[in-house]
Amino acid sequence: MPELQYKQPKSLLNKGTGFLNGYTYSLNPYGGCSFGCSFCYVRQMPIQLFRKQEWGTWIDVKQGAASLLKKELMKAKSKGPVTIFMSSSTDPYQPVEHKERLTRSLLEVMAEDEPDFLLVQTRSPLVTRDIDLLLQLKDKVRVSMTVETDREDIRRHFTPGAPPIGGRMQALQRLREAGVPTQATIAPVLPSSEQFPELLSKAVDRVCIDDYFMGDGSGGKRTARMGLKAKYEELQLLEWYEPSAYRMVYERLRAYFSATQIGISQEGFSRAFTE
Repeated sequence: MPELQYKQPKSLLNKGTGFLNGYTYSLNPYGGCSFGCSFCYVRQMPIQLFRKQEWGTWIDVKQGAASLLKKELMKAKSKGPVTIFMSSSTDPYQPVEHKERLTRSLLEVMAEDEPDFLLVQTRSPLVTRDIDLLLQLKDKVRVSMTVETDREDIRRHFTPGAPPIGGRMQALQRLREAGVPTQATIAPVLPSSEQFPELLSKAVDRVCIDDYFMGDGSGGKRTARMGLKAKYEELQLLEWYEPSAYRMVYERLRAYFSATQIGISQEGFSRAFTE
């Protein structure tokens, strides 16, 4: 179990910059993430580099988040359009959310005072718990479910603490059937089978693709410092650790999705792509 620390944040809405400059704000209900994915770029960011604990072993719970967001959201909306990316450095539906319900409390605030757009980025089926609130946001929300691969053996090797692929696919189907706008996000591109695109086509009509070289904010340098290349060598799948690997997945996807249904890296996370 990760170590929980309860903190009183001074702010929740952070200005969208860099990779997220298409959003006015990013919103992280928690600090840290118990999924502890081996490839997570946050491992190389200050929030982790200055902690003594290993990534995935600690979580900061932001107390009073709902009341704080209510104030910040009202102020932000008075200044102009508010588009929110939730979340950029944590998973809003990691296991601690079962108990703490911070993410749900934030959605309740946004259901009453709607932002112009909200992208919910997660790899957890727990998001289906909040279908009632997501439906209240109608076309002002999209759930982006990370599905890096369709191979459970690969998932267990790279991200054993994250939910199984089958559960994520079922969650996407439930969201779609309920009428919640959704997309699948292959980020990062991990080794997958030729049947992966067909599987995705049964659950979503939009797919985002990203990899270490486009999406880690440093052209792949952050990822290289984490030693991920050794994992690919161990699996004898080094061809998947190449800047060109995403093209193979893209071409496979094109058999089931049109070019306008596939977003590449930053474009795939943008509001323009989700509309």
